[in-house]
Amino acid sequence: MQNYKLTLCYDGTRYRGWQKQGNTAQTVQGKLETLLSRALEQPVEIAGSGRTDAGVHARMQVCSFRADTDRSCAELLALLREYLPEDIGALALEKAPERFHARLSAVRKTYIYRVWNSDAPCVFERKYVYAEPRPLDLDAMRRAAAQFCGRHEFSAFSTGKKTGRAATRTIEAIGIERCGEEVRLMYTGDGFLYNMVRILTGTLLEVGLGERRPDDMEAILASHSRASAGFTAPAQGLFLWDVTY
Repeated sequence: MQNYKLTLCYDGTRYRGWQKQGNTAQTVQGKLETLLSRALEQPVEIAGSGRTDAGVHARMQVCSFRADTDRSCAELLALLREYLPEDIGALALEKAPERFHARLSAVRKTYIYRVWNSDAPCVFERKYVYAEPRPLDLDAMRRAAAQFCGRHEFSAFSTGKKTGRAATRTIEAIGIERCGEEVRLMYTGDGFLYNMVRILTGTLLEVGLGERRPDDMEAILASHSRASAGFTAPAQGLFLWDVTY
């Protein structure tokens, strides 16, 4: 069987996340597997670089799958583009090395969280940003974010059950920039725990609002307690932005 690498983008608004569940029609993975399995007349299982939660979007999601087919990559890509719903886009498809795996082979991922920081309504982007109308102290947020960079146990910033080494990740950089009325938080690291980016974002927003001090971050990390960190920022502002192999 040939191994394939598929690059996608999608609007996660109406999906229950990436990972297939009982109702596969409402997940991105389920949509893809159903389409390819029917078109190729064989079971197709797809692995994604990351399991985005319900409502989270992807500018770049990388997948891998195996199939036995005489169709060319161009033909398979055309098939996906014709039959996938309009909120899932097939960007590229290529043959991959035998050992390539979309998740296990990834060395770096980047997520972006978009915050609409204005009291003016954000009508046309409302499905893709979190609205916080109060002023944000970006310098304080940057000082707090700097304490997350490096290798740490991030169990305080996850709603999952992993602890210790299983909850240890390396964050290479966190960038916080204003683009007009929008504030963008960019996270780059070797991997992220369940809800980790959204909880980091909620905590940094609380710093920006003056509800927490930048110096509190070290104590939150050391606590290993979810209750010590900030709120979980809503899903719609989060994008899987880039994956590096």
